[in-house]
Amino acid sequence: MTTRQNILITGASSGLGKGMAAEFAKQGSNLALCARRLDRLEALRSELLAVNPNIKVLIKSLDVNDHNAVFEVFDAFKQEMGQLDRVIINAGMGKGASIGTGFFNANKQTAETNFVAALAQAEAAMTIFRAQNAGHLVTISSISAVRGFRRAMTVYAATKAGLTSMTEGIRLDVMNTPIKVSCVHPGFIRTEINETVEKVPFIVDTETGCKALVKAINKEKAVSYVPSWPWALLHWILRVAPSSTIRKMS
Repeated sequence: MTTRQNILITGASSGLGKGMAAEFAKQGSNLALCARRLDRLEALRSELLAVNPNIKVLIKSLDVNDHNAVFEVFDAFKQEMGQLDRVIINAGMGKGASIGTGFFNANKQTAETNFVAALAQAEAAMTIFRAQNAGHLVTISSISAVRGFRRAMTVYAATKAGLTSMTEGIRLDVMNTPIKVSCVHPGFIRTEINETVEKVPFIVDTETGCKALVKAINKEKAVSYVPSWPWALLHWILRVAPSSTIRKMS
């Protein structure tokens, strides 16, 4: 396991991003945190420094759909920290509804945020890593990447499948170099994005989920499913489950 000292996390003001920041603060990593809501980042910075006063916590406002700003913010963090050791592409959303039911704008917003903006973040991170000839790119995909799902999950699952595929492509590109690339697939973790969803199988709370996420990220494996029980096994079953089962799940 490598300890990456300077870690950038997008979408860090809430949910998994915030939870991962707390875990990395405990292990002594410096953090570069960005999200749209600067007030939340300021509150989070105070929390993290209370947990570990020996780390640096830099914050910047960023809407990942402003692609030029993604490059500017990543570069500014790099300049301020001297080096970025790990970038975690975490910013995302889960808006949407069944295709053809009048929710194109919500579906488009999810597609742009979860895939096109992820591409911008990957480009910005990998530009820095290639120049340094070092770094660890991490993308936060989802267990839903393994199949198509219906209703609100249709576009979300498709973007995560695209993100998983893109991450693999990036990894193949820099294989046998000092740059590592990992794709992490969280199962169901309770956060703000899904707090209104009632019946969810194997759901864990944010802290449990984020501890598992950080543990998986630190191992720097190419692909992981977290928490490993039950998802390391269940993702194989999901891939071959009949469509009727997948329909019931969504």
